[in-house]
Amino acid sequence: MEATMARKALLLSMSMTLASFFLIHVCGEHSAVGQIPCGRYHDQMRKMQAFRVSSVRHDSVSLPLSLHPSPSSTGQPPEAAPSPHVYNVTSYGADPTGREDSTEALLRAISDAARGPSTGSLLEGIQNLGGAQINLEGGNYVISQPLRLPATGVGNLMIHGGSLRASDDFPTDGYLIDLSASTTSNNEENRESSKDAELLSSSSPYNYEYVTFRDLMLDSNYRGGGIAVINSLRTSIDNCYISHFTTNGILVQGGHETYIRSSFLGQHITAGGDHGERNFSGTAINLMGNDNAVTDVVIFSAAIGIMVSGQANILTGVHCYNKATGFGGTGIYLKLPGLTQTRIVNSYLDYTGIVAEDPIQLHISNSFFLGDAYIVLKSIKGVAHGVNIVDNMFCGSDKGIEIVQLDQSNGPFKDIDQVVIERNNVRGMNIKSTVARGSVNGKGNLWIVDFNNVLLFPNLIRNVQYSLSATGSQFPNHALRNVSNNSVEIQTDLDVPATVFVIADQV
Repeated sequence: MEATMARKALLLSMSMTLASFFLIHVCGEHSAVGQIPCGRYHDQMRKMQAFRVSSVRHDSVSLPLSLHPSPSSTGQPPEAAPSPHVYNVTSYGADPTGREDSTEALLRAISDAARGPSTGSLLEGIQNLGGAQINLEGGNYVISQPLRLPATGVGNLMIHGGSLRASDDFPTDGYLIDLSASTTSNNEENRESSKDAELLSSSSPYNYEYVTFRDLMLDSNYRGGGIAVINSLRTSIDNCYISHFTTNGILVQGGHETYIRSSFLGQHITAGGDHGERNFSGTAINLMGNDNAVTDVVIFSAAIGIMVSGQANILTGVHCYNKATGFGGTGIYLKLPGLTQTRIVNSYLDYTGIVAEDPIQLHISNSFFLGDAYIVLKSIKGVAHGVNIVDNMFCGSDKGIEIVQLDQSNGPFKDIDQVVIERNNVRGMNIKSTVARGSVNGKGNLWIVDFNNVLLFPNLIRNVQYSLSATGSQFPNHALRNVSNNSVEIQTDLDVPATVFVIADQV
């Protein structure tokens, strides 16, 4: 049935085409007999074309766009297309060459984005801006004051695609991008923003949710920091390059779940071996909040690579060569004694190490420590609980440096529980562990195995396993006699030639 109708439609289409040929020919001649006046020619053609189209089934053949009736032909005004929520900063007067100050223009774009249409809410009290984008359009913009949102209580917003540089009069305690509650200012834009704040007042305990900073290069010009994320939820910092900071490259304070990914940070732009390395200062990433993640990040210059003073954070794929330990630098500093809850995995500590104060629930594994880099457990109140330092690689220069060290300048570690330092492979450094294995052989009735060169904590052995293999025809009685000062003593009741194998455990 469908094939028959298709053949009929094809024959009809050919007939209409032939008829149009004769019409064209007649209109082109000057004979006065049997002709269709040229004034009516176009009307006849339109009718034939419409009849031809109507003869074809619409569910099997698509019509050309030119044959669809336009909105104007129906007498109805065309509907306005919905405006995309993309705010191009050059349309606000921002100078992409960096010759002129673009602060006010960028703040206007940010203000318009924050005041844009809302499509519901995220967390209660946070308006969903629907993925609004502030597009820096690949420009290089100079700013003289921090870029802030006009009010709290908004989310689902992105700033991306360009470079920001602090001017020479940028406040030295400021951040190029400051994701915190707005502060008052004398300029007109911020006075207008204070009105916005009344309209965008938030009942959320967080300032912002789901704000993304992507594909940005931030130059703090040795005046302050790069990005501050204050009391915000689910913030992403992705593929950013942050340099020339004097305070923090990235500060995360309060809030939850800031994810820093695939980014590069350094106070000075260098690839290592910098002659001024001794003078590097500042902190690349300062995590003063909980439940954050730093993933696939390179920190190439700063006094401290990552400072952690919040709980339940994870660092993975981090490469720190920010400042060598020999010059006073620290790759990762865990400054939250008594409740660390930090995981450091698959990372690369390059001539700079890790310091953990009174660690409780700390996991360091599958990481590489190069150039005599090591781990320090620092006593504050003498507590170390639930520490795993396992399956790492350490490589040094045969200077006798221990892979894990204790800083007991504030007092000794006295409360030690579930500390496992084991299965690390070491080259050119001295191994330290909480589990040691040794053996001794000879003839006598007392065998002593000294584990001080391996066991981490002084004068602490909690578990011992040993075996005594005696040669000859005698079968002596034997016993564990002493474990003080990290030495294990095994005694027999007879003098015999024997070999003693011992495993000592501080866990």
